[in-house]
Amino acid sequence: MTHAFKLPGDLICPAADILDPAQLERDIAEAGKTGTDTEIRARIVARLAAAREEGADKIAEAFRALPFEARRTTRAYTYLTDELLLAVLDVARAQMPTDKRRALGDFAVCAVGGYGRGEMAPFSDVDLLFLAKGKISAALEALIENMLYLLWDLHLKVGHSSRTIKECLKLGAEDYTIRTALMENRFLAGTETMAEELNTRLWSDLFKGTEGEFIEAKLKERFERHRKQGGQRYVVEPNVKEGKGGLRDLQSLYWIGKYVHGVQSVSELVRLGVFGPDEYRRFEKAEEFLWAVRCHLHLLADRPMDQLTFDMQVQVADRMGYVDRAGQRAVEVFMQAYFRHATVVGELTRIFLSQMETAHIKSVPNIALGIRRKPKTGSLYRVVNNRLDIADAAEFFAQPINMLKIFDEALRIGMLVHPDAMREIHGNLGLIDDKTREAPQAAKIFLGMLLKHGNPERALRRMNELGLLAAFIPEFEPIVAMMQFNMYHHYTVDEHTIQCIRNLAMIEHGDLEEELPVASTILKEGVNRRVLYVALLLHDIGKGREEDHSVLGAKIARKVAPRLGLTPEECETVEWLVRYHLLMSDMAQKRDIADPRTVRDFAKAVRTRERLDLLTVLTVCDIRGVGPGTWNNWKAALLRALYRQTRRGMENGLEDLNRTHRGREAKSNLRKELTGWTRADLDREMRRHYPTYWQGLHVTTHVLFAGMLRDLPVDEIRIDLHEDEDRDATRALFAMSDHPGIFARLSGALALVGANVVDARTYTTKDGYATAAFWIQDADGHPYEPSRLARLTQMINKTLKGEVVAREAMHDRDKLKKRERAFRVSTSVAFDNEGSEIFTIIEVDTRDRPGLLHDLTRTLAAAHVQLSSAVIATYGEQVVDTFYVKDMFGLKLYSEAKQKALDAKLRAAIDAGQERARS
Repeated sequence: MTHAFKLPGDLICPAADILDPAQLERDIAEAGKTGTDTEIRARIVARLAAAREEGADKIAEAFRALPFEARRTTRAYTYLTDELLLAVLDVARAQMPTDKRRALGDFAVCAVGGYGRGEMAPFSDVDLLFLAKGKISAALEALIENMLYLLWDLHLKVGHSSRTIKECLKLGAEDYTIRTALMENRFLAGTETMAEELNTRLWSDLFKGTEGEFIEAKLKERFERHRKQGGQRYVVEPNVKEGKGGLRDLQSLYWIGKYVHGVQSVSELVRLGVFGPDEYRRFEKAEEFLWAVRCHLHLLADRPMDQLTFDMQVQVADRMGYVDRAGQRAVEVFMQAYFRHATVVGELTRIFLSQMETAHIKSVPNIALGIRRKPKTGSLYRVVNNRLDIADAAEFFAQPINMLKIFDEALRIGMLVHPDAMREIHGNLGLIDDKTREAPQAAKIFLGMLLKHGNPERALRRMNELGLLAAFIPEFEPIVAMMQFNMYHHYTVDEHTIQCIRNLAMIEHGDLEEELPVASTILKEGVNRRVLYVALLLHDIGKGREEDHSVLGAKIARKVAPRLGLTPEECETVEWLVRYHLLMSDMAQKRDIADPRTVRDFAKAVRTRERLDLLTVLTVCDIRGVGPGTWNNWKAALLRALYRQTRRGMENGLEDLNRTHRGREAKSNLRKELTGWTRADLDREMRRHYPTYWQGLHVTTHVLFAGMLRDLPVDEIRIDLHEDEDRDATRALFAMSDHPGIFARLSGALALVGANVVDARTYTTKDGYATAAFWIQDADGHPYEPSRLARLTQMINKTLKGEVVAREAMHDRDKLKKRERAFRVSTSVAFDNEGSEIFTIIEVDTRDRPGLLHDLTRTLAAAHVQLSSAVIATYGEQVVDTFYVKDMFGLKLYSEAKQKALDAKLRAAIDAGQERARS
């Protein structure tokens, strides 16, 4: 069949470069001249496949050169698919016997769904509707079947349906997904009047009068989609298509707009007043960006892929030309742009749905069901559909401070701010100048919003999405939508800040009293709430720059806190809290708090009970605000212990925090517990241990070790595995004859069973035995199930007896997952001779992997370094392993030459392990 071909313009590269349909027709005709049917078919499929591959390569090459030109790229893929499909239709029809070809009758081939809309990513599905006049005839069925086989031979993923117009209407009435796909049909080939009749009937018989139902269905679908994707716009590995703020949200707006207003493009919504020109520009920008990301994802994966995984984020950022800048990696700059576009999508969705609501298409929201009567509001406001709106825009914006006031008022009366009001506020952010920012009344309103109503998170999040928070506090702007490229932080920096404030409000409200007894008690007893809320708001404000974010944050706090109306004394405390907001977390997680020196040093740094209380609450909120699952009983126990010991030291004098005092107390407690022991056995147990043993463990562990050591034969290994509920971990105790490298063998055995060590300490008795206590968690960060403990014990025993060599067995297990390989973690090794009275502290900060602790402890043992305890703090893919050590003579490692040599050995072990893990 000969076509009069007209090539489209405005594609990413000239249409003729992608595919010349006239030439393709000639090539297919040439391929069909001689040979058997099988040979002819093979030649035709090969020519079509070559045309598809060459065309796709041309588009990809042009897109690589213009990495943000998504619209022209998606149109190019649509053009390529259209021409291939028309060629396939011609081939399938030509291969039919003449009588069957005549019996085809009228039919139409239509593109539906995304393909119908003309938006195709490199590996998008090809959704087709074969429209028949009446019942699908055998001839038409044969044509469709032949077409599909040819399309499958081209490795196209085809979704298809064969229906009459009547069937389309019936199925569309029953299923909103089908209805949406039909709404986006586009005629490709056949009898065009049939496609026109379908559209006429859809709009007159199916769509008309059902606008409300359609919107409700789409909103329900959207809610479910978001719920499945995690419900947050700022999840660290977002789904570009289905996630919150993704392409599907923008498509939903278009679907609803088309269904309700009959528009053929989003630009027509401007003419109807649904969007303003500026909002439409932002819509276009967000859509183009998201489509660009999706296309790059497909091309990089060489398959359909919409999840922006960690490894893909790095590659997409590179493809789109992002580069490192001061304090931020290229991937972080890219992801900040991504999240800012996702925020725009959320804002535009609210505006659009508000318009629908005003037109009474969507039912009135039941947000404020708890409000029995209409609340009293100031004259500046009016209540529309249970939401707070602006009564008179001219009067409202005459005082820019009112933009803050409306959010405070909404919290006061328990209402949401109306999307129309938010839209107006966004359009007038330029009115907020230095005069407004420095006005005492503005500071009073803002602090009131944080402190008075119990749920500041709601107002802060909306203000942040609108840009109002950054307009009022410009120093906040750089961290808006800022992603930290690691596996530890679940949220962007601004969202993390809001989550921290949410946690503080929940503690104040009494919602977390059982889970957080110390923080709850501190707040009940009373602290300066103004200082605490402002410090939390500013604690990460220095992130993303080259300077240490705590140091820079403190400098920023020095400027911002006075503007927010705090007294000089309060400002000083806020500045200190921001500067040292990681101090308590680091001390608790990276140091041995059983060492009295740790607590004394911490107490000296904090200095006052007020600062201790404030820092404790801030630390709890900061860790809980990192993301779900980050806070656990282990961290809670460490922080509680550090807080209580420091407070006791402040009250009773720091001189009480010493090893002798702790040792006497521990022995006394053990004597009380060991009822039934003879005096001789008790004395032997008390004498056999060195002083460090008595300071590092709780009396319950001392009791267990006493029993394990009692009458222990020299050739026996005793193991006790039990859940430690208070610490959210399994406590693994070992007692055996002492020998060199015991810590390394134990850590190897535990690594082999997949255990994550979070704390460990080992002691030698004076009569030649070793005791070791490890706290371990499974791969999900929980204690092991009791049913697994017997097998764990058996495997550990085999390893300790040498039946299994840990280093060899670990080789295949110590691997990095593909999605985790994109993370860069530099290694640092630090030696500290001041942090402990009797040990050198070695802190190794590096990339985490299953066999790391074993490699490090084996290296220490080979260097004749005695290891007393190890504290392990994990932050996603990064780990900080802290070792308390002595040299072979029982002295600290003072020699600089020895430190340098050990540093080199530890780094060599880390490098070798990482090489093995990547292989």
